[in-house]
Amino acid sequence: QVQLVESGGGLVQAGGSLRLSCVVSGITFSVYGMNWYRQAPGKQRELVAAITSAETTNYTDSVKGRFTIFRDNAKSTVYLQMNSLKPEDTAVYYCHTVSRFTTRPYWGQGTQVTVSS
Repeated sequence: QVQLVESGGGLVQAGGSLRLSCVVSGITFSVYGMNWYRQAPGKQRELVAAITSAETTNYTDSVKGRFTIFRDNAKSTVYLQMNSLKPEDTAVYYCHTVSRFTTRPYWGQGTQVTVSS
């Protein structure tokens, strides 16, 4: 059974930092690409950052230079370091991957990030 469990969300003032973690089980973590999505109230879910198994990374334009995605294969964990947070970063953040065999998506339960102005 594949499980993705996020943690690290919370309330922070604008300009502050948070680090999100996503612990993954049920797959061979090191060979999977991992993604962080977010969904703000009334908006569609959007891809924020992605990391491949080779640790190539990509970011949506609005977070470039502020967010960093990285992984620790020994801990089966993917992280999202968020610096210089803005109120518009407020959203529920989700960890995500896709089965290499069936293309079925797997999602975590989400963690709330709230940035106050």
